[in-house]
Amino acid sequence: MHELPLALLAELTHRCPLACPYCYNPTELVKRGNEMPAAQWKEVLSQAAHMGVLQVHFSGGEPLAYPQIEALVKYAQEVGLYSNLITSGIAAPGRIHRLAQSGLQHVQISLQDVDEAEADRIAGLGGAYARKRAAIDEIHSSGLPLTLNVVIHRANIGRVAAIIRLAQELGAQRLELAHVQYYGWALTNWNQLFPEREQLEAAITIVEAEKSRLTGIMRIDHVFPDYHARRPKACMGGWGRRFIVIAPDGCVLPCHAARTLPDMQFEQVGARNLMDIWNDGAAFTRFRGTDWMPEPCSSCTRREIDFGGCRCQAFALTGDPEATDPVCELSSAHGRLTQRDDSIAIGDFNYRSNPGK
Repeated sequence: MHELPLALLAELTHRCPLACPYCYNPTELVKRGNEMPAAQWKEVLSQAAHMGVLQVHFSGGEPLAYPQIEALVKYAQEVGLYSNLITSGIAAPGRIHRLAQSGLQHVQISLQDVDEAEADRIAGLGGAYARKRAAIDEIHSSGLPLTLNVVIHRANIGRVAAIIRLAQELGAQRLELAHVQYYGWALTNWNQLFPEREQLEAAITIVEAEKSRLTGIMRIDHVFPDYHARRPKACMGGWGRRFIVIAPDGCVLPCHAARTLPDMQFEQVGARNLMDIWNDGAAFTRFRGTDWMPEPCSSCTRREIDFGGCRCQAFALTGDPEATDPVCELSSAHGRLTQRDDSIAIGDFNYRSNPGK
């Protein structure tokens, strides 16, 4: 019997004021007119709580662009779900206070860099850094715990130590340093974002030392990439094992990038009960467990540790979603993750677009 999900990622909208070049949203964004109404989201929250989900992460895009988010936060509390807001921090003054009053329990806010000008350049929006700092002040005055999330890549990896110091100064209880995952928008910016191995190793050394220094003061989660490794890690804890994702249009997904894969059959909210979709939906069972694996994965002693690695990464680099993850040294495509096209200028981002109304 497979496990039940621990968390629901509720992608309320793909709309966002930022244009980050590493955004994990699909390149085909859901438009506002196709977003799921609040009544359907409430039914999702009810079903998620009933099936044993413990946490709901309100995300996007920018979830604060969804007008009814306060009502959804309140309803999540009513059905017993711990609620976390994953936000850019670009919000009208007082919005976070209202969410706290509605029952919000945690906020994760993104920062792009420690340098204001560079942070705004990466975000693709002038003044973004200053507005984020104001939002952090509001989070503290609301009494909510704070996680800072900084996506790490070629443009900021050299400032990891400064990023950690800033997170401590800003009073974050937790800092998530998450390296770019290369699909969607990030894949179109591979050259601009992909760090050298030496940069990654230096960053790991710094982070490990800072973890020791800050033990009991601030938790640091370093979600480091596996693209310089010999073996892959279990993406999302294994396909269809821990997380369930609902896209803005009500599409039920095993992971936020699953729509990048070909020949997938996704079900919509309301078509069936969420528990049934989780248990036997075609999208969830396709890569769950180990039965789907070809060689060399099927006979590998790590097959129930890494569960074949990342399917979206495998497809992006080989064109085959069932291929051995190229991170694995047994893959014929091993090494592609470290290739860069020298004809592309480093520093010129292809920014994420806005899905419009």
